[in-house]
Amino acid sequence: MNCWNPLSGKVWFSMKKYENFCAALENLKDIYGYAEPYDNVVLTGLVGLYEICFEQSWKMMKEILENHGYEEGATGSPKLILKTAYRAGMIKEEELWLKALAARNNVAHAYNQKVALDIVRETKGEFYDMFCRLKKEAEEWIKE
Repeated sequence: MNCWNPLSGKVWFSMKKYENFCAALENLKDIYGYAEPYDNVVLTGLVGLYEICFEQSWKMMKEILENHGYEEGATGSPKLILKTAYRAGMIKEEELWLKALAARNNVAHAYNQKVALDIVRETKGEFYDMFCRLKKEAEEWIKE
């Protein structure tokens, strides 16, 4: 789905990034269907669900910010996008999002069971709800 700007005659926002994020968030909900102790395959899969959702979240934020005139959205790194989204009021918990970014950066070390368990526990404890709040906020920004 695209949003059409009749004044410019151009599509100004593609809903694809939002739809990708929503699909990733829906998949992430499955994390609650598993409990410790996890076998290696399940643990790796749960970490992967987190990583995909995080990636889709910041890419969606990037597109929304860019379409609202924030120059950082055009070329920003995930950290810059998170900081810009916080300054713009799209996200309210900058430190939590930076913690989520650090967890995403640790995914490369998820072969270490402690790192992987920390990511899954943080996702269940904080990150899933954080993503749900972003979904609601993004819907408001898309309407504008």
